Amino acid sequence: MSLPKPQHFRFSLDAGVGVITLDRPRTLNSLTFESYAELRDFLPRLSTEESVRAVVVTGEGKGFCSGGDREAIIAELFARDAAGLVEFTRMTGALIRNLRRVRRPVIGAINGVAVGAGAVIALACDIRIVAQSARFGFVFPKVGLCGADMGSAYLLPRVVGLGRASEILYAGELVSADEALRIGLANRVVPDGKALEEAMVFARKLADGPAFAHAMTKQMIEDESTMSLENAIEAEAQAQAICMLHPDFREAYDAAVQKRPPRFAGAPKPAEEEKS
Repeated sequence: MSLPKPQHFRFSLDAGVGVITLDRPRTLNSLTFESYAELRDFLPRLSTEESVRAVVVTGEGKGFCSGGDREAIIAELFARDAAGLVEFTRMTGALIRNLRRVRRPVIGAINGVAVGAGAVIALACDIRIVAQSARFGFVFPKVGLCGADMGSAYLLPRVVGLGRASEILYAGELVSADEALRIGLANRVVPDGKALEEAMVFARKLADGPAFAHAMTKQMIEDESTMSLENAIEAEAQAQAICMLHPDFREAYDAAVQKRPPRFAGAPKPAEEEKS
């Protein structure tokens, strides 16, 4: 694996699943200038690392991410001029942009509170598996800021609908796990302590699957949000034809004929083969 060892969060690779763990549990994994920048720059490298076939994002301890650190970031922002503030807000937005651009399925294991930037990071994941006691908080209005931050006003209406997104972004109130499931912000709610485990089970299934097709699926979901139906159908026709030229398409057919599990290109070897 050619990825560098991060300094401000943890990264591990397990059977094709790259796991990003925010690792400041004493502050519920709050972010600093350094961790924002390192995450922003680290995420694009996941798309070019062939050993990474799915990604899980989680937090250490009781929280997922409590947003920007009050002392390390908030206090310093008061000393910045307008240009310095825009430099910071563009950096935080670039983190979300790069997370959405990862050409791998990204699963959020939301193990605890996700507020501020933490809520937007969770939102930017493709799928969210949420602990029962977790809460989402797009709390920007509570501190006198615009509810639209880091792409939240773009992403949230696409996940929960315009009306619910408007209510959440205006009010800044916490959203429980059960309510998140009801409105579509959570894909699954699991018992406390099980979010990462459940996310890893799902991510490993994806890692065993056709990575090229998954990447194409993610690209289509992203691109088609701004297309007409006619253009989307044409884009999907071309994307599907490209996938039909990939060896994974033939492998899936051959495996079905031979009544065996498929072995997609680059997929991790089964455990029994690793031992032999």
